[in-house]
Amino acid sequence: MLAFERVAEAGAFSLGSELEAFESEFAAYCETAHCVGVANGTAAIELALRALGAGPGTEVVTVAHTFVATVEAIAATGARPVLVDIDHATRCMDPDLLASAVTERTVAVVPVHLYGNPAPMQAIHDVCDGAGVAIVEDSAQAHGALLDGRRAGSMGAAGCFSFYPTKNLGAMGDGGAVVTDDPQVAAAVRSLRHHGSAPQDANRHERVGRTERLDNLQAAMLRLKLRRLDADNDHRRWVAERYREGLSALALGLPPQDRAGVRSVYHLFVVEVDDRDGVREALHREGVFAGVHYPTPVHLQPGWQHLGRGPGDLPVTEHVASRVLSLPVFAGMELAEVERVCAALERTLSGAAAPR
Repeated sequence: MLAFERVAEAGAFSLGSELEAFESEFAAYCETAHCVGVANGTAAIELALRALGAGPGTEVVTVAHTFVATVEAIAATGARPVLVDIDHATRCMDPDLLASAVTERTVAVVPVHLYGNPAPMQAIHDVCDGAGVAIVEDSAQAHGALLDGRRAGSMGAAGCFSFYPTKNLGAMGDGGAVVTDDPQVAAAVRSLRHHGSAPQDANRHERVGRTERLDNLQAAMLRLKLRRLDADNDHRRWVAERYREGLSALALGLPPQDRAGVRSVYHLFVVEVDDRDGVREALHREGVFAGVHYPTPVHLQPGWQHLGRGPGDLPVTEHVASRVLSLPVFAGMELAEVERVCAALERTLSGAAAPR
């Protein structure tokens, strides 16, 4: 209530002190020089890419095993999305396939830190740095994740976050941010989010912009929740370990274990099972509401057929998408709740009926 009252009493609902304070605090948290609050995670990727030169006649490489917003943001710049397969060991971009996807038209690569697990950034850098291609991290599910001591979002030319309410750091509505060490990228995104306006003159429009500001009320709420982010992520990791213990003997695929130097934040705890849809329905009958992220890869979606990819083109992505099942995980989840999910899944996979 105090945060709401501060914003209401000030009467500053857009581009005010709460936003500036959050931007400073989140930049410090991510260990980057700049943070620019924007309206949502999709806008964050689009504006970061536009700041780095994405537009008509260019290409941006990403994956199809992601929420459609990743590819949507690329297309919104006018650039052509180029899709590569994932590595099953990480469920993230396969860097061994990246080099062949980079052409003279490629201006950026967007690795996705899927489910809170950092993509293999060093191998991706090895390809991109040699080709002079920028990296824009889709960190929408990885607030606070670490790779070799660096925060997700701090390892490329820009990092993009969503603050949708279900995220590890979630607002009370939509929200997003771009973090970067590049002052020119930060300045361009600040301009683009506010109608292309000049830094010191809101009536001078230096580029074709948008209305993509993070409002002060959401910023105030995010400042409060940022204080708990590390503790909440630690609890998610605790839940993940209890799941690993409880599910280790079952016929399913567990999420990737953290690689050396990796500290995942388990935005989602995603297992792989045969007959995924049947298992999900059985769990629902037991009161366990599992989800699916994401059942149909972007290249097989009706609205993205123009990218020229079809069934069989991204075999690992397609295999994983047919089997993924997201089990409940949230900060504050109790051991009894984890055990209930594990027991229900064990009964489902064994074909046993739930006790009455």
